[in-house]
Amino acid sequence: MENNSQYVDSLNALLNDSTAEEIIAHFLKEYGSRFCFGTSLGAEDQVITYMLSQSGLPFDIFTLDTGRLFPETYDLIDRTNAKYRIKIKTMFPDYGEVENMVNEHGINLFYKSIDLRKQCCQIRKLNPLKRALEGKAGWFTGLRRSQSVTRTDMQIVEWDANSAMFKVNPLINWSEEDVWNYIHQNKIPYNPLHDKGFPSIGCQPCTRAIEKGEDLRAGRWWWENPDTKECGLHAKK
Repeated sequence: MENNSQYVDSLNALLNDSTAEEIIAHFLKEYGSRFCFGTSLGAEDQVITYMLSQSGLPFDIFTLDTGRLFPETYDLIDRTNAKYRIKIKTMFPDYGEVENMVNEHGINLFYKSIDLRKQCCQIRKLNPLKRALEGKAGWFTGLRRSQSVTRTDMQIVEWDANSAMFKVNPLINWSEEDVWNYIHQNKIPYNPLHDKGFPSIGCQPCTRAIEKGEDLRAGRWWWENPDTKECGLHAKK
């Protein structure tokens, strides 16, 4: 882990003044298909998908279908595939694990406790993610520091202890304004729910629109405290 930490520090120093496009190109050139991108089809992820499609380099892209997504999200998958002539690989949870969980705890178990919500995230998101990342050296994310209190200390490059690989955040220093300016300038397709007060979009029963002045992720798991509002995809050990 010490060697990984030293390498991460050197990469952050190397890439500190690089653009998001340059960061993406660095890892695609260095690792090729061993680097991948997991998209949730959010605004930031749509920006990265566009950058990947314009890079001229081969890339591996996937999404996690929990079975509880918004219809608008499914539609956006099709629109994105068609616009960039790509095929986003879809990873599904194990049906047996979902059946057992729902039969034991109910279809909306996540409202009952944080532990049950995390169990649902584990089965519907983290387990499929583990399969998607098998054999990979690292993955890109659309995380930004200003999104939430759980992300303020994140760097461009991190060692993801959960997956034992590199995690790269090309947009980590971007503001929300930066994201939307880029989307509009490059005519990037995005989820229409963003125009209806949904800055962060996940599973339908766990996402609501936010009120003016609320934190950007206030609509995710809104019944919990801010410091628990991660599904585990980006939580640090």
